[in-house]
Amino acid sequence: MRDRVEVVLNKIRPALVADGGNVELIDVNDGVVKVKLTGACAGCPMSTMTLKMGIERVLKQDIPEIKEVVAV
Repeated sequence: MRDRVEVVLNKIRPALVADGGNVELIDVNDGVVKVKLTGACAGCPMSTMTLKMGIERVLKQDIPEIKEVVAV
């Protein structure tokens, strides 16, 4: 499952990098994906929206077993 999540995150990363940020996969456990937003994304007021409406939405779309994405 971790490898599948990493493949999907690699699709998302170019958009984050273009804005000066990135996402790092920390853990995948029981359908919950833990990520760390880095760079400009770490302090951005829109980071929650990026996490839920961007990263979580795409992960759930490509990997239906994903229940939630949380930032750590």
